[in-house]
Amino acid sequence: MISFKVPEYNNENKNFVDVKAVFDIDGNITPVAVFCESEWRDIDRIADIRPAASLKSGGAGIRYTCNIGGVRSYLFLEDTKWFLETA
Repeated sequence: MISFKVPEYNNENKNFVDVKAVFDIDGNITPVAVFCESEWRDIDRIADIRPAASLKSGGAGIRYTCNIGGVRSYLFLEDTKWFLETA
C-alpha cells in the first residue's frame, strides 16, 4: 500500500487563497488570478519567481512577486497550497 505524508497547514498567520493558474507544456505554473476578499482579482504583473522562505508567515516554497490591483504582493506555492502576503 502506498501512503503519502500530508503536511499540516495550521499556521493562523497564513492567508491561504484559491488561485487560477496556467500550466504550460514544460510544466511551468503561472498564476493569473487570486480569490481574496470574496472576489477574483487578476494578477497584473509577475515581477519575479524564485524559491524562497516566507519571513512573515513561516514556511517556504515558490514565491511569485506580483502586483494585484496595483499592490505588490508575495504569492507562495507551498507544496500544493497557495498563500498570499503583502510585500
